[in-house]
Amino acid sequence: MRKKSAKNGITIKAFAGTTGILLAFNVTDAKRKGLLGFSLERRNPDTKKWEWMSGMMPFPGQAHDAGAPISTDISPIQKFRWSDYRVHHETTYSYRVHGMYGDPAQPAFVKGPMVTVTTSSSDEDGVHNVVFNRAAGASQAFLRNFPEAVKLMEDKRKNGGFSKLTVDDLEKVSPGCKDWLSRGVLSKIISVIESARDKKWALDIAIYEYEWHEIVEAVNEASKRGVNIRLLYHAKKGDKQTKENKENAGLLINAGQAKERITSSIFHDKFIVLSKVTKNAAGIKRHPVTVLCGSTNFTHNGLFRQANLVHIVRTPKGEKSNPTANEYETLFDTVWNGDGNAALTTSLTSKWITDKNPMDPQNQLFAGFSPRKGKGDLAHFIKLINAARADVLFSTAFVLPKEIVDALVGKAGDPILRLGIQNTNANKIAGFHRDKSAQFAATALANDGFEAWLKEATIAGAGNILIHTKIVVVDFTTDAPVIISGSHNLSGPASQKNDENYLVIQGNTDLADSYGVEVMRIYDHYRARWVVQEMAKKKSSITGTLQPNNKWTDRYFKKDSLHFRDRLRFIGN
Repeated sequence: MRKKSAKNGITIKAFAGTTGILLAFNVTDAKRKGLLGFSLERRNPDTKKWEWMSGMMPFPGQAHDAGAPISTDISPIQKFRWSDYRVHHETTYSYRVHGMYGDPAQPAFVKGPMVTVTTSSSDEDGVHNVVFNRAAGASQAFLRNFPEAVKLMEDKRKNGGFSKLTVDDLEKVSPGCKDWLSRGVLSKIISVIESARDKKWALDIAIYEYEWHEIVEAVNEASKRGVNIRLLYHAKKGDKQTKENKENAGLLINAGQAKERITSSIFHDKFIVLSKVTKNAAGIKRHPVTVLCGSTNFTHNGLFRQANLVHIVRTPKGEKSNPTANEYETLFDTVWNGDGNAALTTSLTSKWITDKNPMDPQNQLFAGFSPRKGKGDLAHFIKLINAARADVLFSTAFVLPKEIVDALVGKAGDPILRLGIQNTNANKIAGFHRDKSAQFAATALANDGFEAWLKEATIAGAGNILIHTKIVVVDFTTDAPVIISGSHNLSGPASQKNDENYLVIQGNTDLADSYGVEVMRIYDHYRARWVVQEMAKKKSSITGTLQPNNKWTDRYFKKDSLHFRDRLRFIGN
């Protein structure tokens, strides 16, 4: 949801996603004169009272403890874009923005507009539902909300057992922390599984890492109540993951409900198709109603440590079938049964997908699969990114091919606004700040508390990155956004060797808001981390100070500058 409002020469635009609300501001030339910044109020959704939001930077000489929050009616926001990540989904929030003018010691205020938006994990039609976990990008909030869990981490680190500490252990001392970290990702997976109530339902599950006990237990319980289950799991000779998958799938294997997907690469899929079942002469026929997909492996790391998402596509209201779920079901059925072959090898799968699942630029909701021949998927992604008219937002993982990187980051000085995060290894996270010429590199993790616990897994190689989402949002700020998301990490192996799946969604602004705001949440976290690092190197105040006049606005009004483009893109026409 996105809303815009103007009053007294001040404009505010809100983009409400699932995990936050992005706020953009603007002023007329007349109201820019003497502008010290923006003072921002938020209406508490519980008490209905208006409360001043806080920043971190004081004016020069203003009494303030470094790092402590400071109300924006005292020290305003000297930016034209701000985000509120202290939100809950399916909740309505109202904001009022005011201009602060004059002397910082005795400022005057110009009342500005109010905007009201509602966070949601679903689009307007209720077909799509996307949720994102908190994971590493919420480390500071975890420290505040779950001190007992942090204390347990430190105790284990000093006295032994730190590397084996799980989220279940943390849950015992800090109830609620597991759900907080997962933020609906685990519960959505369980919910889809539990929707298959009896023998009139079927579940087809394709998974790379089949580990997390609650998911395994939910699938086993579904099998016991008669649900028609087929589980395809990654398998490769001499592979540690294969052994673990096989152990966890034991009950299903014995029941004839699980098969190895033997590959020379990786079976990187992570999706579930929920179907209703009818009987026919050949046995049973599946009628897909829902598909759950995304980037989340069914593991401790995937659910709780790495940034991940699940995306659910349901049958549209009034429709008898779900075209997207049908696509996933057809692919699953082909790999399970073989396309007239005893086993569908990677080579045969590649041929089948290339022939049966051609890239479709006209499709507003395209479900794509790998492996395929000729890198047609990568060429399509590059074409979509290069067609950007306004902006490109991205949150990606692993080393990307040069042609994808070139498309994402563009050329220095080009007119497209680019904001993104690229996590290539366990130690560093690269950021792209408005333009290729303004890159930064943030340390991935600190060495204490919650972040040390996250680092323990990455050092051990158990999921050696923190940002596992594969998201690209093109033209987020327009009415014609494009989303690319799935298990596919935009690489050559993901295109030609791995079993992968992804969605390309065009023109859905509700979904773009959810995806775009999440990218910005991750981006803002690591951009702030980088700023702190740079301040520390210079041995200067971590918070810095505000400018006591309107000179801070100059870079936002310098035509064709990065800040100029940022201001105009987000506020829109």
